[in-house]
Amino acid sequence: MYKEDRLFNLSGHALMIILTAVALLPFVLLVSSSLNDETALIRYGYTFIPTAPSLFAYEWLFITNSAVIVRAYLMSFVLTAAGVALSLCVTTPLAYGLAKKDLPFKQFLTFFVFFTLIFNGGLVPTYLNYVGVFGIKDTFWALLIPNLLTNGFFVLLMKSYFATSIPSEILEAAMIDGASETRIMLQIAVPLAKPIIATIGIFVGINYWNDWMNGFVYLIRRTDLFTIQLLLNRIMQNIQVLQQQADLGTQAAIGLAQAPLIAVRMAMAVLGVVPIVLVYPFVQKNFVKGITLGGVKG
Repeated sequence: MYKEDRLFNLSGHALMIILTAVALLPFVLLVSSSLNDETALIRYGYTFIPTAPSLFAYEWLFITNSAVIVRAYLMSFVLTAAGVALSLCVTTPLAYGLAKKDLPFKQFLTFFVFFTLIFNGGLVPTYLNYVGVFGIKDTFWALLIPNLLTNGFFVLLMKSYFATSIPSEILEAAMIDGASETRIMLQIAVPLAKPIIATIGIFVGINYWNDWMNGFVYLIRRTDLFTIQLLLNRIMQNIQVLQQQADLGTQAAIGLAQAPLIAVRMAMAVLGVVPIVLVYPFVQKNFVKGITLGGVKG
């Protein structure tokens, strides 16, 4: 039995090492390509070790767009923090209410949340509602509100945690002692649900950080509200325009010749993903606890 357990552990570790390598190698290739010289990239292609190390792609980005990039980073941080806070403030009470056994119309309300996972109104009706009714065009709310209630999966995930991982006896004892429903939720249920709250916070934060579609649709004149993802997308579009004009002999062609077109794409991707990579280790512990729902507790 000991040999079988040892063989199983070795096989599991080997498999996890392979899966980890599969997940990390594309990122290593991305960083390596962003640190490679443009000419070397064209000649030798993508390599895991830079054949001609160079920071010119990053220098080109920050020299030509330094102030804009810094402002876009700040906007992304503000948007992500506000989005996570508001989303949790909306998701937590809703999930807690749906987890209550005696909630009137519980099945209908749960199905109503689940229905949003299957169908949506589409881009055009959504745009008309947000712009015509709520007037969020060219405002900060255009980046914040559309993502606030778009994922019922998080509500159902937290509902499941409240229903299965928090002993109902504790909540009933607090109610017998005279605690209100709001106090029970804030002082008992929420502290016990920190792992799932942290997990959903990570998911929501990644969604807000990576989102560029809302800005692309709703921001027309307010370029000062651009997030880092939207800004990088616009820079990419500008590079593509330069490529199209390269044969016209214009001033744009001169700028195009000096721009590290391939390396700068890799550098922009690195700039977009690095903050998430830096934050994840600090929340990994709660994230692991949150995704192991339904585990046996001693």
